[in-house]
Amino acid sequence: MARRLHRRSFLRGAGAVLALPLLDAMRPVHGAEAAADLPRRMVAIQTNMGILPNFFFPEGAGRDYKSSYYLDRLAAHRDQLTVFSGVSLPGVTGGHTADRCFLTGTPHPERGGFRNGVSLDQYAAELVGNRTRYPSLVLAMTSENRTLSYTRSGAPIPSERSPRKLYEQLFVQGKSKEVEANVEALRQGRSMLDFVGEQSKRLNRQLSPADQRRIDQYFTSVRELEKRLHSAQEWEYKPKPQVDAAAPTDIEDNRQFVEKTRLMFGMIKLALETDSSRIVSLFIDTTVIHNITHHGNRPEALAELQAHEAGQFDALAEFLTALQGSKEESHSLLDRTMVLYGTCMGSANSHSNVNLPALIAGGGFRHGQHLAFDTENNYPLSNLYVSMLQRLGIETDQFSTGTGTMRGLEMV
Repeated sequence: MARRLHRRSFLRGAGAVLALPLLDAMRPVHGAEAAADLPRRMVAIQTNMGILPNFFFPEGAGRDYKSSYYLDRLAAHRDQLTVFSGVSLPGVTGGHTADRCFLTGTPHPERGGFRNGVSLDQYAAELVGNRTRYPSLVLAMTSENRTLSYTRSGAPIPSERSPRKLYEQLFVQGKSKEVEANVEALRQGRSMLDFVGEQSKRLNRQLSPADQRRIDQYFTSVRELEKRLHSAQEWEYKPKPQVDAAAPTDIEDNRQFVEKTRLMFGMIKLALETDSSRIVSLFIDTTVIHNITHHGNRPEALAELQAHEAGQFDALAEFLTALQGSKEESHSLLDRTMVLYGTCMGSANSHSNVNLPALIAGGGFRHGQHLAFDTENNYPLSNLYVSMLQRLGIETDQFSTGTGTMRGLEMV
């Protein structure tokens, strides 16, 4: 019987180290070990200025639904996606302020003293992110400090906004001195956390119960960061993958958000293909067209907005096609990657946060359907997040306001 080759195997000689690609010999072929080694991935995408509902939602429910103008642009992947209507995030209100809660589902972001919860991607990264160099990639197409991702303590995680810098982060190997400097910085960071943690424990004994709970939340954040620093230190010594694709050139004009999104989609595909990360969030900021989202049903504004949004769906279709064309054993990358696409705004024109346009593609679900829920009494979109976590192999029956899996969405 052939001996299984370890995934992190290298060729060494004459002082050179070459990382091997992912080979069939590196994968188990049967049993529980094979199931545990099967890569499952998640990409969560939000566009923050809504999507025109009448051009998104299809007619009819189930598998025989009549497609819409925007969904027609995804027609090649109809059998690989499920579209939803009548869904929202319970209690997530406040118009545009809701965009920070798309992956957290934390209610009432518009209220004073609001503190966010952990986002779907970071919850997943805590549990399965240690399998890759980067537990998660937090990305954004924006000129501001916007993000979809939040820690367990509700702190926003800064996003990477430059496709070129992301390319360098993923694939450009630092020189030996740079690697040692990075490792030393990580060591210093861990030492500082140890010091702060010990000081805080002594302080904790002098605090009220309410302050002790706050300190406990702080300790949780510290422990999370320690784990990530330790993992990052180990990965610094491991060669980064090599790719044929050249580094992209960043687009500075925010009005070209569709082209900017295409660049980032290309980088996400490379990150998934090389198994650099399996958890990705992408915030697409379309504030540049904010004025025409308040169209007042003016024909010229609606036509302009429709053209911009159609371009976004064209870019999404190209991304899904690229994932479908990338093969991994007997499956495509799309088969193993859940792609969530949606918005926090049911209608940007009225600042509505109900009946959210949303869909999920790939990932091994039984697709090709329109799950139509009550447009007046919405079904929790957060239940979809529970389904996604379970698809990643995480044993949970709740997340945020989700208390069960998405009704009607089945795994293959």
